[in-house]
Amino acid sequence: MKLPFELKKGGELPSLTKLVTQENVNLYAEASGDHNPIHIDEEFASKTALGGRVAHGMLILAYVSEMMLGAFGKPWLSGGKLDVRFKSAARPGDIITVSGKVIKLEKSAGQTAVTCSVLCNNDKGEGIITGEATLTI
Repeated sequence: MKLPFELKKGGELPSLTKLVTQENVNLYAEASGDHNPIHIDEEFASKTALGGRVAHGMLILAYVSEMMLGAFGKPWLSGGKLDVRFKSAARPGDIITVSGKVIKLEKSAGQTAVTCSVLCNNDKGEGIITGEATLTI
């Protein structure tokens, strides 16, 4: 299997950049059935502690999975796992950069268990999601 980066401890995964749009938030609301007004109603959301609309956390987490799919392909789809923390909210208009780095490799019985740190930052440098992704190749 040919990866688009060098698989070694400290190896950086190809990053991904996404613009969070209200249209994508609305489409995610339709797909997920989560029509909480904090995501779709600016008048409501502006009166909350968050001060405006925010994207669904799982929409942003999907960007992490997209990055991992680009880095590892089918092995990510067939057994990848995420263990993350949501640190801050992403908002429509934010540009999200998803990055990752290989932090651990364990070879056993012809397979390699890979652990990567993952991070989503907005264009203000604020951490949105941090955590780890694991898979076996």
